[in-house]
Amino acid sequence: MDLKLSSLLCFTLLLSSTIFIPALSELCNPQDKKVLLEIKAALNNPYILISWNPDVDCCTTWNNVECDPTTNRITSLTVFGDNRLTGQIPAQVGDLPYLETLVLRKLPNLTGPIQPSIAKLKHLKWLRLSWNGLSGSVPGFLSQLKNLTFLELNFNNLTGSIPSSLSQLPNLASLRLDRNKLTGHIPSSFGQFVGVVPDLYLSHNQLTGKIPTSLGKMDFNRIDLSRNQLEGDASFLFGLNKTTEILDLSRNILEFDLSKVEFTKSLISLDLNHNMLTGSIPDELTQVKLQFFNVSYNRLCGQIPVGGKLQSFDNTSYFHNQCLCGTPLPSCK
Repeated sequence: MDLKLSSLLCFTLLLSSTIFIPALSELCNPQDKKVLLEIKAALNNPYILISWNPDVDCCTTWNNVECDPTTNRITSLTVFGDNRLTGQIPAQVGDLPYLETLVLRKLPNLTGPIQPSIAKLKHLKWLRLSWNGLSGSVPGFLSQLKNLTFLELNFNNLTGSIPSSLSQLPNLASLRLDRNKLTGHIPSSFGQFVGVVPDLYLSHNQLTGKIPTSLGKMDFNRIDLSRNQLEGDASFLFGLNKTTEILDLSRNILEFDLSKVEFTKSLISLDLNHNMLTGSIPDELTQVKLQFFNVSYNRLCGQIPVGGKLQSFDNTSYFHNQCLCGTPLPSCK
């Protein structure tokens, strides 16, 4: 009798454990899981999200998402590189309140505007919506995301002006708005970032007017304003005391005397081609350890200074100027 009772008790315990183990192993927050399945449906159930099976745990089994190891709330959603994914950014992304990383990248058939619901993601640090087919404006509500460190909206079809309020993001380390169809002026507020000075990429747009002189107050590590329609003076972006490494102002209609510019020795890449620069190349540039240099298609004159890295670049870095001469160009007469 004791043996039968013992066997029955063991069987009951085994049955109970079989019933309750799946429930106990479910780490994913049920509300987060519901939202993710709504996002999948809104994106027309793409193959890249095939692992999002409602019958299994999203924290341990699903691809493209990450959970906090303590709270098991969704902190990261990353989807990239799928030509078959179609639709717009689902509004439901704003219903993942603990999201820190949102990456929707290289999805050429992801179209439409940047969803206002993203403004609810107060913990968001990384927002990368690049290489897509997004349209509409760069929304000003992004300035509400005070924890943002990386904001990348490049390689889209965004139009309109740049919101000046983006300078109010105190933790921003990189701002990429390049390769869109943005118009208007560079906001003067970009010379007054409230936190760290971010790497600034505004190239390949349709920006016009003068570069605000306020930008000269900033010590940008990397700044790319190339391939716009910017005009006037830009010499205030340079300076001996700055730590700029990469500066690209090429293919604008900028006009200033290059011989009067002071160059920081931290520069490794300087591109000024296709502008209206005058003067000569300063001797001080021989003290700069440049890895890339281009002043072609300007109005420069005089002999190219000898020394440093200047003779390591071929003639394409210098040609089509008014009267530059000396190696690697023909010798001065």
